[in-house]
Amino acid sequence: MNKITFEDVYNNAELKTYINKGNDLLGVLGYTDHSEAHTMNSGDQASDILLKLGYSERTAELARISGYIHDMGNMLSRVDHAQTGALMAFIILRELGMDHDELADVVSAVGNHDENAGMPINALSAALIIADKSDVRRSRVRNKDKSTFDIHDRVNYAVINSALTVLPKLRQILLEVQIDTAISSVMDFFEIFLTRMSMCKRAADFLSAQFRLRVNNSDII
Repeated sequence: MNKITFEDVYNNAELKTYINKGNDLLGVLGYTDHSEAHTMNSGDQASDILLKLGYSERTAELARISGYIHDMGNMLSRVDHAQTGALMAFIILRELGMDHDELADVVSAVGNHDENAGMPINALSAALIIADKSDVRRSRVRNKDKSTFDIHDRVNYAVINSALTVLPKLRQILLEVQIDTAISSVMDFFEIFLTRMSMCKRAADFLSAQFRLRVNNSDII
């Protein structure tokens, strides 16, 4: 078995194709951007969370791998995309020769990142959940016609700035979001993100940390 690196995964043409095809499918369905900009951000943030909370560099690298590939199941369908992506990851990473224990952890993280059926079941999945659900930003909106925005477009477009910060000494993970309330209300934000933020809280608990949410300079969680 090999120590598959993030570079091995990032440079794999098959994985890259499926990530991009998944993003294309979601574009047809009207979803926000799920391209490599999102998956790279998810992987980088998941890795950073674990490193700052004292996990090993290898565990952080596996979280980065999980984040990069977590949405490729969208290539087939948005429905159950986490589980589909996990099966795809299992086949491809096994063919690359990934260590069995590491393969199991990565596949579990991919399969449990979605709020509809997932839950934090290992450090990789917990960090990925927080990183994925915290990626809210204007640049993810693909619809250029503001008059046809649905609530997802409107909320993401209203986000002027967002930042995810890990405070190691306090063992806190802080998501700060600035929303232009002339575009979307804070209540609209919660309509979309309440389930996701609750999942982030459970994920932080798994990491023996506290998830905090601050919206327009007001502490919410």
